[in-house]
Amino acid sequence: MTRKQAASPLPTARPLRLPISVTRSRPRKPAPVVRSLSAARIGVQVRALRMAADVSAGQLAKVSGISPSLLSRIERGLVSPSVETLERLAQGLHVPTSRFFSDQARRADFCHVRAGRGAVVDRIGAVADYRYELLGHLLSGNLFVEPYMVTLLPGADPYVTFQHPGLKFLYFLSGEVTYRYGAKTVAVAAGDSLLFDATALHGIETIRVRPVSYLSVVFTLRE
Repeated sequence: MTRKQAASPLPTARPLRLPISVTRSRPRKPAPVVRSLSAARIGVQVRALRMAADVSAGQLAKVSGISPSLLSRIERGLVSPSVETLERLAQGLHVPTSRFFSDQARRADFCHVRAGRGAVVDRIGAVADYRYELLGHLLSGNLFVEPYMVTLLPGADPYVTFQHPGLKFLYFLSGEVTYRYGAKTVAVAAGDSLLFDATALHGIETIRVRPVSYLSVVFTLRE
């Protein structure tokens, strides 16, 4: 025999309806993104080098052959780029891949030399009465820079057989000379500058007006 269901003691009562805000399932919060410290450092380096080169993210992504979204995630330290990706970015930025792994905060590459406080040095193969005052030095990086204030003392003679690796920049502060570079000669006076490959023979051929002083900066790659 089927048992009869007992009648409700409150026949006029309506079913209780809870607010939608209570019954609706709430979306779960996404799990926090765990960033790799190495990826974060690489991302900072990539962004810093890109900004220093005055290149937009879109331009760098295009020349490097990667998607803009991937570049964005790399710069934010959200992904660890592969070696191939880093090589592409390095080529796009015209830097060695090792630059992405250097700690910029620890690099000792700032040097301040006050007027007249440069170190007078005896350079190997220096010509007599050519006074070299070192104006600064760098302890890190792939580029070796030698900035000198060169002063020709009263007994200095012309010398045209300087020759060494690297690029050389000269800015003349005083005097007038004839400067030789290989088979070419040029008249140089205060305010003039020269930039050339230092592997060719070069130097002052004639001293026309004294005193002569100039800024000499040599750029070479570290071995």
